[in-house]
Amino acid sequence: MFVSNRPRNVSRRSALKLGLAASCSSLIPASLSLASNAFAQEQSPKQPAEENTAVGSQAQPFTFDALSARMQQQAKEDYKAPDSSLPDIIANLSYDQHRAIRFRPDHALWRTEPGEFHLQAFYPGWVFKDTTKIFIGTGGVYEPHVFDASDFEYRPPLDPSKFQSLKLAGIAGFRIHAPLQRPDYFDELVTFLGASYFRALGSGTRYGLSARGLAINTATSETEEFPRFTAFYIDQPQPSDSSIRIMAELDSESLTGAYLFVITPGHTTTIETTCRLYPRTDITRLGIAPLTSMYTFGENDHSDHEDFRPEVHDSDGLFVRRASGEELWRPLKNPQTLALSYFQESSPLGFGLLQRDRDFSHYQDTEARYDLRPSLMIETLGDWGNGTIELVEIPTDSEANDNIVAFWVPEEKASAGKSMEFRYRMKWGLSTEDETLMARVSGTYVGIGGNAAEAKDNPTSRRFAINFTGGSIHNLPDDASLEPQIDVPSNARLLDSSVSRLPDGGWRIALEIEREDSQPVELRVKLSMLQRIVSETWLYQWTSTT
Repeated sequence: MFVSNRPRNVSRRSALKLGLAASCSSLIPASLSLASNAFAQEQSPKQPAEENTAVGSQAQPFTFDALSARMQQQAKEDYKAPDSSLPDIIANLSYDQHRAIRFRPDHALWRTEPGEFHLQAFYPGWVFKDTTKIFIGTGGVYEPHVFDASDFEYRPPLDPSKFQSLKLAGIAGFRIHAPLQRPDYFDELVTFLGASYFRALGSGTRYGLSARGLAINTATSETEEFPRFTAFYIDQPQPSDSSIRIMAELDSESLTGAYLFVITPGHTTTIETTCRLYPRTDITRLGIAPLTSMYTFGENDHSDHEDFRPEVHDSDGLFVRRASGEELWRPLKNPQTLALSYFQESSPLGFGLLQRDRDFSHYQDTEARYDLRPSLMIETLGDWGNGTIELVEIPTDSEANDNIVAFWVPEEKASAGKSMEFRYRMKWGLSTEDETLMARVSGTYVGIGGNAAEAKDNPTSRRFAINFTGGSIHNLPDDASLEPQIDVPSNARLLDSSVSRLPDGGWRIALEIEREDSQPVELRVKLSMLQRIVSETWLYQWTSTT
């Protein structure tokens, strides 16, 4: 379902990441769920019961401003839960039964027309009980498109005759296809499925991390809320179009929203996004441009169970580009207890969850191909003002769980009656980082401190090895004088540090740190030469349990 350029019989593990509820550690607050549970944990329906209609004419087209005005008005009204009732045969579908229902490719929208985009729908049922509506527009006039039973095929163990007479009030979601790899084959490009979740691909990648329209009260003492895209307005692509334009309604108990996506496929697929938000109530924590990913274990931590694979993750680090131009790299980890990190910023240029490690031998997984999972970079458009980039790392013992969340929390509070707008560009692909003369972190390795060979390990110390590659330092001679800039907080002390050349032309900073209490130790390291910074900044949160 979610992997491009491989057989469609998606593994149960992949499907679990889309919808099955997973148990959280007892150490996680009850109000905080694993991100992957969002598809399944919709406890109450969230789509207005009345029919959506998009009225437009040549004289007065239905525009994004008109949609925004509609959602702003809707925010002044009481929230109305949608009618998510489904026929029993659909509502009670098991995983295997739901997986046996496939959209017929020859029924894809626009398949018989010249152009770069096709659209296919997802059948409701299993964990996807809330549906959404689709409107197709030309010249600002949008008409509802209704998918019926004949658009799908029902494979064994299902009896097709039991489904042919059913009427679908809506669909679970949809996907757009485009010729990413070659001109005669339409690959999956982007999928909208479940709450406000969506995924996209650049050429050569396979589905990995997800984006969301919005995060509400993630990692707070309050119950997390999952707004839903309740309707989509999709411009019918013309033969000359290299992008596809989609508007969407967002609704939940706490707010409404209007979204505009302009999606352009490529080696790096871009999604230009505008979101306009209209809170119904005061919101404790509003997460803008939220990203959700999976990190089970990697080079900087180790699996606590036997696994033939050296690393398992969709993303290996959080990248932040500050207004000053400074770039930060924070390696991800799978903590033993819930870990929260905050990066206070003023008008940041961007942030993202990236998969920098592209070496297959570091994963050894021929099915999942974690080396091909896309990076996702958020580039801010306009001035986002003051706020915080928040990173949430949730303990998990399963790669089926998306346990990493990152988003922007504006300093301006989301209060009832207020309107807010954010614009940003999403970049999905194998490489989403701009060329730079600064060296970047290519590896982080962590182990026990002390002299392990003499069995005199100090449990309060850790050794860190940080590899920097690329940039202008790659051309330096082996005896060049590089200086490490190491910031250690007051609750720890630096025991030793060194800089050495790597065989591949990069440079390594090695350090040993001893902690003095049980509080998290926030480390900060970068390279300098001739009193100038020549690398990005490596950040790490060392907790007493990692």
